Amino acid sequence: VQLQASGGGSVQPGGSLRLSCVASGFSLGDYAVAWFRQAPGKEREAVSCIDTSDETPYYYYTDSVKGRFTLSRDNAKNSVYLQMNSLKPEDTAVHYCAATTNQGLGVIFLVAHMWYDYWGQGTQVTVSS
Repeated sequence: VQLQASGGGSVQPGGSLRLSCVASGFSLGDYAVAWFRQAPGKEREAVSCIDTSDETPYYYYTDSVKGRFTLSRDNAKNSVYLQMNSLKPEDTAVHYCAATTNQGLGVIFLVAHMWYDYWGQGTQVTVSS
């Protein structure tokens, strides 16, 4: 059982990156999936999440990335993606993908990293001029 994250890098402010997360050993479509990030000296925070426990998937975005980031998933490829546009220096952090079976419990649980069962290894995103 593994999550493999990739796609990080260094970009200038206003640039774009697309993070990818591929699952192996389990079907990602059966899980809630999230992208978290952690900057030096800061708490790990949920950037974007998807809960598919209901007929209509629920997408969460933290306020600072709304309108700039888009989470998507491709069940056929057992993958999720985070398209990040209009990047800002404050987006600089290690970004992690994570998956949990704890779906349908509400946003409070969806954004709480301690509820996630599987984690990718992290990919560094650096936004600097």
